Amino acid sequence: MNTSDEVRTFTVAPDDDGVRLDRWFKRHLPQIGFGTVSKWARTGQIRVDGKRAKPDDRLVAGQQLRVPPGGDAPHKKPREKPALSEAEISQAKDMVITETESAIVLNKPPGLATQGGTGTKTHVDGLLDAFAPGEDEPRPRLVHRLDKDTSGVLLIARTPGSAAHFSKRFSGRSAKKVYWALVVGVPEVHEGVIEAPLAKQPGSGGEKMHVDHEGGQPAKTKYRVVEKAGQKAAWLELEPMTGRTHQLRVHCAAMGNPIVGDGKYGGKDAFLTGSISRKMHLHARRLIIGSPEGGKLDVTAELPEHFAASMEQLGFDIGLSNAEPIRDDPPPKSREEKKQAARLHAKQYRKSRKGERRGRRDATTAKPKPKPKPKAKR
Repeated sequence: MNTSDEVRTFTVAPDDDGVRLDRWFKRHLPQIGFGTVSKWARTGQIRVDGKRAKPDDRLVAGQQLRVPPGGDAPHKKPREKPALSEAEISQAKDMVITETESAIVLNKPPGLATQGGTGTKTHVDGLLDAFAPGEDEPRPRLVHRLDKDTSGVLLIARTPGSAAHFSKRFSGRSAKKVYWALVVGVPEVHEGVIEAPLAKQPGSGGEKMHVDHEGGQPAKTKYRVVEKAGQKAAWLELEPMTGRTHQLRVHCAAMGNPIVGDGKYGGKDAFLTGSISRKMHLHARRLIIGSPEGGKLDVTAELPEHFAASMEQLGFDIGLSNAEPIRDDPPPKSREEKKQAARLHAKQYRKSRKGERRGRRDATTAKPKPKPKPKAKR
């Protein structure tokens, strides 16, 4: 926006309902600095519905905001949008699952990073200008992330207001995310909760996490076995209750069942023999989140080719799961699961009593010590 010599009047949009006055300026008039906004508020030059306002006042949709002339910083050039190729625009559009007034929901393929970094030139964040080709259109923004090799539902906010709304749902844990994973082996308990605090692994440069019961941050994951292929592999539903880096991958490996293809945390044991793909088999299948327009945004992402092929080769029936959020209280166990739990309990009990029995046996076989001879009386 160019420097203005006239008073400007804006109507607070529904997307800005509840935002602070200073945040409104940062969103819509970023060339006007906080110091100028504070000065205008202090001298009564900013008016909301004709009344004086403070920088931390919350705006309400429909209010009239009066902005005095000037205050712009012409030396701050507006962000130049990078020119995307036709192939990049097509790549971005092909990922779209659905669009609403507040969000664009993508099905991120495996191998595509969410954000850029050292040596990473192609990423989702760099493709978002495909959804805002106009000069005055707000650039969509990321509100959560997926690992490079994880596929599935990725929500993009269209505006700053919707970004704040969705970010609050993610941080407040009201958003429900259900992942599908193929893991090596079968968990002994078919439904439960993994609680293991996580921290950055020393010496990895922050690129790898590990379980750290002393200095780690709390991390909690619900899981359920949907189906198993003998004892070779299992198909799990995973629901993260916290959002730690690589949480699902570390938790599955810590349980003794690394995600298929996750050599970083499972080593060579993370790969199945035969024609099963060596790519990682972790997919954000479903996202349920409150929408700024009201109601719930409920989106499901189709599996990538390698994951779908592995499901078919292992004989898994994709119709067995709707990726429903896992209940807080596990359902009653089947007779077979009760037997399995009883056998596991008996095994652990026998193991704990083994040392006790050995102690008793040693006590019975030990030769009794000779009694001391009584001293002769004089």
